[in-house]
Amino acid sequence: TTTELKKAAIHQICHEKELQILIPNLPKNYSDHCRPTVEEMWRRPVPLRRSAGSESVPLAGSSQQKSKTSPLLSVGIVCVVAVVLIWYSYNGSGVFGSDKEALNLGEGVSCTLEVQRAIPILKKAYGDSMRNVLHVGPETCGVVSRLLKEEDTEAWGVEPYDLEEADNSCKSLVRKGIVRAADIKFPLPYRPKSFSLVIVSDASDYLSPKYLNKTLPDLARVSRDGLVVFSGYPGQQRAKISELAKFGRPAKLRSSSWWIRFFFQTGLEENEAAAKKFEQAAVKRSYKPSCQIFHLSS
Repeated sequence: TTTELKKAAIHQICHEKELQILIPNLPKNYSDHCRPTVEEMWRRPVPLRRSAGSESVPLAGSSQQKSKTSPLLSVGIVCVVAVVLIWYSYNGSGVFGSDKEALNLGEGVSCTLEVQRAIPILKKAYGDSMRNVLHVGPETCGVVSRLLKEEDTEAWGVEPYDLEEADNSCKSLVRKGIVRAADIKFPLPYRPKSFSLVIVSDASDYLSPKYLNKTLPDLARVSRDGLVVFSGYPGQQRAKISELAKFGRPAKLRSSSWWIRFFFQTGLEENEAAAKKFEQAAVKRSYKPSCQIFHLSS
């Protein structure tokens, strides 16, 4: 019969799990026979049909996107790390703000230029004693010129080395008798307590202990309120090779413990009051010197 033929066709469809024959006017109760099979067929993954030319495009685009994103991410990380390292190199080493350009002399660190950075801090620590200052060290003309710009300040300088290559401004200070060249291995031609404060920078690093034993006590002799010594840290690069002929010998950069022992042996005492005021002023101004600074009593 027709009904039996329809039922046989339905069983065949359900058995093969393929809806290959569409039979119109199918009774509702017959659909229950193949419902599980139809549900299973809906669960089958249906492959996407693409044209032959477009099948590889998504994969190619994905791989290109990954290849582009990965290098960009790496470059971004490198840039961030570089910025952090640069920030630490400038802020963690004692170089701050607009002062950092004053630290290098040729290829090395200059404590004489550090003196110029420290002048505002020294004024806080020494007060009126900064009104009559003698600076001793190479490039002293720069320090003296800077001090003379301060209100109610008199300054003199002693250049331990020759002044043949001095600029016009420095030569003018020499002609006026404000700056002079002198061999600091021998006593300076000044009376005791001629200056309220004496500052020495770099020069002490080029003297052997034999001459330091005489030079520093003599500098303390001509000072009334104190002697300030600026000295390089061990490991710092100082003068260029071309300058060794001028200085006579390479710089001998000594540790703070060496200096403290030396001061004790030569009878030079720390000026504790000035050292404390200097430290407090330095903290307020976020000042970190690139050289060692010792405050000594006269």
